[in-house]
Amino acid sequence: MDQKTYIGGLDIGTTGCKIVLFDANGDEAFTAYREYEVKRDRGLHEVDIPAVWAAVKAVLAACAPYPTAAIGVTSFGESFVILDEHDHPLAPTMLYTDPRGRAECAELCAHFDPATLALRTGTTLHEMYSLPKLMYLNRQDPTVFARAKCILLMQDFVTYMLTGARLIDHSLAARTAAFDIRKKGWIEELYAYAGIDTRLLSTPVPTGTVAGTIKPAVSAELGLPPDLTVVVGCQDQIAALIGASVLSPGEAMDGIGTVECVPIVVDEPPTDPAVYAAGYSFVPHLGGNYACYVLSYAGGATLKWFRDQISHIDYAEMDKSVPAAPTDLLVLPHFAGAATPYMDSSARAAILGLTFEHTQGDIYKALMEGTSYEIYHNLVEMEQHGYTLDAVTATGGGANSPVWLQIKADIFGIPVRSLSGTQIGAAGTALLAGRAIGLWDDSTRLISEKTTYYPDPARHETYRKHYATYRHIYPAVKEVFAHE
Repeated sequence: MDQKTYIGGLDIGTTGCKIVLFDANGDEAFTAYREYEVKRDRGLHEVDIPAVWAAVKAVLAACAPYPTAAIGVTSFGESFVILDEHDHPLAPTMLYTDPRGRAECAELCAHFDPATLALRTGTTLHEMYSLPKLMYLNRQDPTVFARAKCILLMQDFVTYMLTGARLIDHSLAARTAAFDIRKKGWIEELYAYAGIDTRLLSTPVPTGTVAGTIKPAVSAELGLPPDLTVVVGCQDQIAALIGASVLSPGEAMDGIGTVECVPIVVDEPPTDPAVYAAGYSFVPHLGGNYACYVLSYAGGATLKWFRDQISHIDYAEMDKSVPAAPTDLLVLPHFAGAATPYMDSSARAAILGLTFEHTQGDIYKALMEGTSYEIYHNLVEMEQHGYTLDAVTATGGGANSPVWLQIKADIFGIPVRSLSGTQIGAAGTALLAGRAIGLWDDSTRLISEKTTYYPDPARHETYRKHYATYRHIYPAVKEVFAHE
C-alpha cells in the first residue's frame, strides 16, 4: 500500500471527539478535535446528539487533505441514541451519571436475581447502564419506541451514520447490562421485561469487524475517499488496552486520569457473585479474553486538589520535593467517595499520622502513595479470586510523573511501564482499522514503551507493612462518620 496512505482512530468522548491519523509506517501524522456541550440541568445529564454528529463530521472533514484508507471508531459507554426513520433522535441521550432509571433498576433487581444476571452480563445491575434508562423512557413515553427505527450506543451510532450498517462490538454491548458476555448476544428476557424489541438494537460483532465503506453522500460532503473503510472499534477502555498492547492475562493498564481506571486482562470472567457485588465488571477483550474494570474516584483529581487548594506549585516542581523513602503517613483517598471494592458514595477521605515535622513534600508523596494503596488493595482482592498480575502499563496524565510511577512499582511489587505516546485510545482503534484492511498485522505497535520502573525490594517491604495498616482505615473512618 502507498506510504502516503493514512489510517484513522476516531475517538468519541463525553465532551468532545478527536481523530488521529497514522501513516503506513505507524507514525502519528495529524490530529483534529472538536468539543460539544454536556447539558447538566436540575440533576439531569445529557449530551446533544446533533452536536456530536456535527463534531464528528468536522474532524473527519479536517482529514480531507490526507488520503485515508480506513478509520476505526471507539466511544464511551452506556449512553444510547434512539433514531426515527429519518435518522432524527427521538429522545434525550443520557450520560451514565444521569439519575433516571433508578426506580427501574430497583424493579429489575426485584424481578431478576442480580447475582445470576451478573454471571451472564459481567456486571451488577445499576442505573448507570443502558437497560434501566431505556426502561425508564419506555415507561415515560411508549410512543418513542413505537416510532423508533433503531437504538444505538455511541460507537454504533457513528458507524451507522457513516456507513448505514448497524453493528456494535461486544465490549460496548456489554455496557448495556443486558448482553451475555459469554454467549455474545442480547439477553432477550431482560429486554422483553423492559418492553424493548431487540430488533431495534445493533447486531453484536467482534471488535475490529469491517462495517463497510463510507456512504457516497457523506464522502462527498466531507471530502473523504469514496472507498474509505469504516471499522467497528470498541469501548474506549478496550481501545486503550489495544493501543497500549495490554492484551494477555496477567497484564493491566493503569489509566491515571482525573479518576483512575485499571482494566485487568483475564482469561475468563469469575463465577463468584461476590466479585460482581464489589462493583467489578467484565467485558469481552481481544483473543477471547476479558477485561475487568477496577475503578478509583481519586487518581489525578487528588493531586489536582492538593496543587490548586494547598501548594499552588506545578506537578513537576512538587515531584522534586518528595522524600526518597516511603512516608510514614497514610492517606485514604476517598475524596469523592469510594469505588471498587467498596462502592460507597458516602465514604470520606482521611490523612493519618501527621506531625509538625511533616513537610508539604511528605503530604504530596503520601497522596501518591494513598491512591496507589487503593489500587493495590483492588489488585490484592483480584488475586484472591485467582487473577495475578505480572506487569502494569501506565497511561493518562499521571503517567507523566516518574515519581508516581516508581511509587506504584514499589507498592505493587511488579514492573510499571510508561509509553512514548499519548493518543492511546485512538491508536488502539486505528490499529484495528489497519489490521482489518490488511495494512498491519498483530505485531504492529503504534505506541512504544518508553521506560519501565522496577520495584525496589526494600521499599516494597516497607510499603507492604504500611498496606497491612491501610486496609483497616476505611472501616474505621466509616465507623467514625456513622455517628454524625
